[in-house]
Amino acid sequence: MHNPENIRNVAVVGHQGSGKTSLVESLAYKAGLIREKGTIEKKNTLSDCLPMEKDRQVSISSSVIPIEHDGTKINLLDLPGNDDFIFETIGITRLIKGAILVIDASKGVQTGTVKAFRLLKKRGVPMFLFLNKMDKENVDFNALYEEIKLKLDEKKCVPFSYPIGRKENFDGFVNVVELKARKYNGVTCEDDVIYDDKKEIVFALHNRLCEAVATVNDAMLERFFSGEPFTNEEIKTGLREGVLKGELYPIIVGSATKDIGINTLTNMLVSYLPSPSDLKPLEATDKDGKDVQIKTAVQEPTSLMVFKNTYNAYQGLVSVFKVQSGVLHSGDSLVCLNNGREYQLNNLFSICGDKLTPVSEVGAGDIAAVTRLEDIRLSYTLSDKNRPVRFKEVHYPTPTYFNAIVPDSKKDSDKLFPIVSRMSLEDPTISLRKEETTGQILLGALSKTHMTYVLDRLRDEYDVHFSLEKIRISYRETITKTGEAEGRFVKQTGGSGYYGVVQMRFEPSEKTGFESTVFGGHIDKGYFPAVEKGFLEALQNGGLIGAPVIHVKATLLDGKQHSVDSNEMAFKNAAILAFRNAYESCVPILLEPYDRITVDCENEYLGAVLSDLSKRRARILSTDENGSGNLDVVAIVPEAEIQEYANELKALSKGSAYFNLVFEDYEEVPFKLQEQILKEYRKEEK
Repeated sequence: MHNPENIRNVAVVGHQGSGKTSLVESLAYKAGLIREKGTIEKKNTLSDCLPMEKDRQVSISSSVIPIEHDGTKINLLDLPGNDDFIFETIGITRLIKGAILVIDASKGVQTGTVKAFRLLKKRGVPMFLFLNKMDKENVDFNALYEEIKLKLDEKKCVPFSYPIGRKENFDGFVNVVELKARKYNGVTCEDDVIYDDKKEIVFALHNRLCEAVATVNDAMLERFFSGEPFTNEEIKTGLREGVLKGELYPIIVGSATKDIGINTLTNMLVSYLPSPSDLKPLEATDKDGKDVQIKTAVQEPTSLMVFKNTYNAYQGLVSVFKVQSGVLHSGDSLVCLNNGREYQLNNLFSICGDKLTPVSEVGAGDIAAVTRLEDIRLSYTLSDKNRPVRFKEVHYPTPTYFNAIVPDSKKDSDKLFPIVSRMSLEDPTISLRKEETTGQILLGALSKTHMTYVLDRLRDEYDVHFSLEKIRISYRETITKTGEAEGRFVKQTGGSGYYGVVQMRFEPSEKTGFESTVFGGHIDKGYFPAVEKGFLEALQNGGLIGAPVIHVKATLLDGKQHSVDSNEMAFKNAAILAFRNAYESCVPILLEPYDRITVDCENEYLGAVLSDLSKRRARILSTDENGSGNLDVVAIVPEAEIQEYANELKALSKGSAYFNLVFEDYEEVPFKLQEQILKEYRKEEK
């Protein structure tokens, strides 16, 4: 077991294809975890262990790869660069306070780079920028550095290393902190000299670092302006403080495939990133809802938070967690305030990719896994029974892209809901529901590509067979005027029959309801519930397209009954007939569902987003800064207009914008559109 001060938890993030998995592989190789590096092409890396990852040669799930360096355990968390799996990054960066932002030097600052940077900055996660693939052709470090300053942060992104090499070929770098050069000889990196043509810029960067160090406190600032040099140890101490405070984002150059810059990066992970014991106490609530502070220390009562779920063919559900406090022993019983259950953790493991190794204990700040916990969702807390606490749950993106799925058989139908429920434990951005109005089963995801991934898993992994059909909008009907009508349900055949007559009024109302104004015994009060039941049943199928009717108030005005033939069934059916007879005179209209959406977009795409939303009949409610450098556009928009919006918004914003949605209300369908819908409905009836 490692003490918290000897642990570093580091998320590896970046745009898809920037080389995150290759970097993790190189870090593991140089640390001695593996004897030979795997490659994505050979499908044998530590991180990409899922069959779908190997087939597609792209990461779709996070992996934990622990390495050791000078007595420190570094938990590397390789995160997918694809936006469809952004929930992993959102959840993990809530827990992990250290990151490597990988940038493909040959492609520059991409959309995913900017998104990851802003999320890390917003969460206050100290980070390094690793410029990978510096050995590629036509890489211009100076131009790339200017792009980083322009798109990320001009003042805080500072080179800690500078590329060198004969002519324009990258084969090494200068450590700007220590003013030492390292050169790649084709096998390993060895000491080298700083070439004369590089000295001016290297010393200028070193001076800038010293200036950054000087801002740590007034005494050092005074020494800097007086020209007094700092020692290497003073520089490193000041730089670490700057990194921990989020005032400096070191830039490191290298090549994962050639192992250039890897040793320097590993040393810096230990020297500059925070250990769990460096972090402030964590905020939580106890069983009474009171705020409590949880220290990351082994002496504290045990608490942990689950940040990843995955299904294993042998172990079932594998839940990966970070121990927030205390020491967890195999066999301990913990409680979960999120679902009110108690769990005994008998199967405790350390984790490396898809390999689980049994362990007896895990201490505060470390990452481990446990198997066979039921109903444990992402961001759930497990804690000591004597100090039950609950950490704030993570708000994951909502599904925004839907398909109507039709199972091929009853067997497939029976499997569908349990399987998607299991998948949602792994990925909270997946949903499945049956739309009662249309009868369709709607599968939700984040985008078309995310949906394809989910559908492929259902077919290939779970052997569920189905087809897809066009989504039908779940319309509603209502009335716009007050109307009255009689309902007569009279059937007399000599024996006991049916006799129920009602006079009823129907009027528009904010809330659906029923009342009676009948007095004097024309109808026994015992039949009033039957009349109400008939009215509510009649609302299930309106007279326009058979959609449910909402916002109607019914009043029973009068009626007649028979001493022998009247019964509840008669008055229930009489109420149904009264509603149907009055419906046309009440001037019914169609209502359509509206969603409230919040679009996160960059300022440069604001005009295009607003213009596009206006074409979708949206009402813009607000446009405000959201604290991450972007804008939040909040709008109410018809559901029918955003069926493909998840994909179209990506195209509109070059992949930089995204949105969340929640159902808002039903509103009147415009007259011309209503006529078109009614025309199509009548055509389908024929």
